[in-house]
Amino acid sequence: MSSALHRILLVLCLVSLLLQMTAGGGFREWCIADEQTPDEELLKALDWACGKGGADCSKIQVNQPCYHPNTIKDHASYAFNNYYQKFKNKGATCYFNSAAIITDLDPSHNSCKFETVP
Repeated sequence: MSSALHRILLVLCLVSLLLQMTAGGGFREWCIADEQTPDEELLKALDWACGKGGADCSKIQVNQPCYHPNTIKDHASYAFNNYYQKFKNKGATCYFNSAAIITDLDPSHNSCKFETVP
């Protein structure tokens, strides 16, 4: 490859990294349901997150902005992320008994906004 092409690729990589960074200088990340996890396991983790876990699950209730799509995976993703963002600075993880994963792709859709905390 030519040195000019190497420079172009380097610039594109740097631009990509900069676009992923937040104003605070860190990468944004969300905690979402792992698509390979069976619904029964997601439901158990969702119930824990919205109960003992302390996530605010009000936005996944009927007539709220994150109710649709009305699937266990989508509701679990919202609840997992809410819990993770709320408590990650206190040591919480995005694990949920292997039902969740970290992503750098914003899962927000339509009027449903998934928060991130630096």
